Amino acid sequence: MSLFKRSVVAEITSHVGVVFSTLIVVWLSVLLVRLLGQAAEGSIGADIVFGIAALSSITALPTILSVSLFIAVLSTISRNYRESEMVVWFASGVSLLDWIRPVLRVAIPVCLLIAVLTLQASPWAYRQIEEYRQRFEQRSDIAKIAFGQFIESDQGKRVFFIEEPDNPEDEMGKVFARVYDENWYSTITADNAHLREEDNGDRFLVLGPGNRYDMKPGSAEFRLIKFDNYTMRLESKGGAGTEENIRNAALNVMKARPTGSLFEDQTSKSDSQIMWRISLPLAALNLALLAIPLGAVNPRLGRSGDLVLAGLIGLLYMNTMNLVRGWISNDKIDMMTGMVLLHGVVLLLCIFLFRKRLTLKKPKV
Repeated sequence: MSLFKRSVVAEITSHVGVVFSTLIVVWLSVLLVRLLGQAAEGSIGADIVFGIAALSSITALPTILSVSLFIAVLSTISRNYRESEMVVWFASGVSLLDWIRPVLRVAIPVCLLIAVLTLQASPWAYRQIEEYRQRFEQRSDIAKIAFGQFIESDQGKRVFFIEEPDNPEDEMGKVFARVYDENWYSTITADNAHLREEDNGDRFLVLGPGNRYDMKPGSAEFRLIKFDNYTMRLESKGGAGTEENIRNAALNVMKARPTGSLFEDQTSKSDSQIMWRISLPLAALNLALLAIPLGAVNPRLGRSGDLVLAGLIGLLYMNTMNLVRGWISNDKIDMMTGMVLLHGVVLLLCIFLFRKRLTLKKPKV
C-alpha cells in the first residue's frame, strides 16, 4: 500500500506540473498578443504590458490550477487502466476507493493554494491592474504615443502619428494628426512639435511649420491653411462611457475588493463574488475526486469517448458556477442555496460514479 500511494502521488504531481506549465504558456501567449494589440491601439501603454500580464496571470492561476489538477488525476487513472496496471492493483487488494487518499494528498495542498489566491492574491492583483489603467488614462494623448505608431484617442476623433526627431534639439519629429469634429475633417502635418504646460496644469501640443487641410463632410468646401506655429489643446477624455464599459468597470471593482469588505456588504453583488471565490477551491477538490471514476476506461475499447465525456463534465461544472453566480447577483437564489446545490450535485454525481465503477466486474487480463 505504501508503494502504491508513493507511486500515485509522484505520478499525479508530475502530471500536474506538466499540464500547468503547458496551460500557463498558452495563457501567457494569448494574453500577450491581446495586450500588445491594445498597446498598439493606444488602449494601454507599452510600458505596462508586462506588468499587467504578470498580474493577470495571478488572477488566472486558480482556474489553471483547478484544470491542471483535474487533467492530472484523470490522465493518471486512465493510463493505469489503459496499460492494465489497474489489474495488478486490484489483484493486490487495492480498491478504487483506495485512490482517494493519494489523490487527496495532492489535491488538498493545491486547493489550499487556490483558496489563498482567490481570497487574497487575486483581489490584490485586480486592484493593481486597475491602478495601472487609471494612471494610463490620466496621461495626455501625446504621452501615450510611441514614435512610429498610429494611435487613436478620444474615441477615434483624434489620430496621431509622430516620427522620431532628426534634430536632437527637437522634442518630437514630423507629426501627422487627423482631427474630427461635428463640422470638419481636419488633417494636420508639421515638421516638428513640442509639449507646453501652463501654470494651471493645462497641456498643449505646439506644432512647428506645417499645413492644415479642412474638409466639410457632404460638401465641396475645402480649406488649406499654412502655419508657422499651431497649438492644439490636449483635453482629457470625458463622458461616462458606454453601458458595456460601465458594467465591466463595476465588475472589475467588485473583483478587486478585499474579501473582508465583501462579507461586510451583505448585498447580492457581494454574495455572488464571495460565492465565486469560495467555490473555486471546492470545485478543484470535487473535480479531483470526480476524475477517479471518470478516468476508468476499457483498454480494449480505447479512451477517447470517456475522456471527452470527462472534459465535458468539467466544462459544464465551471460554466454552471458562472451561471449560479449570475443567479445570486440577480437575487434569484441566495448564496448558501446556490453553493449547496452546485457542489452538492457534483458530489452526489461523484458518489454515484464510484458506486457504478465498484459494482462492475474487474477487467480480465
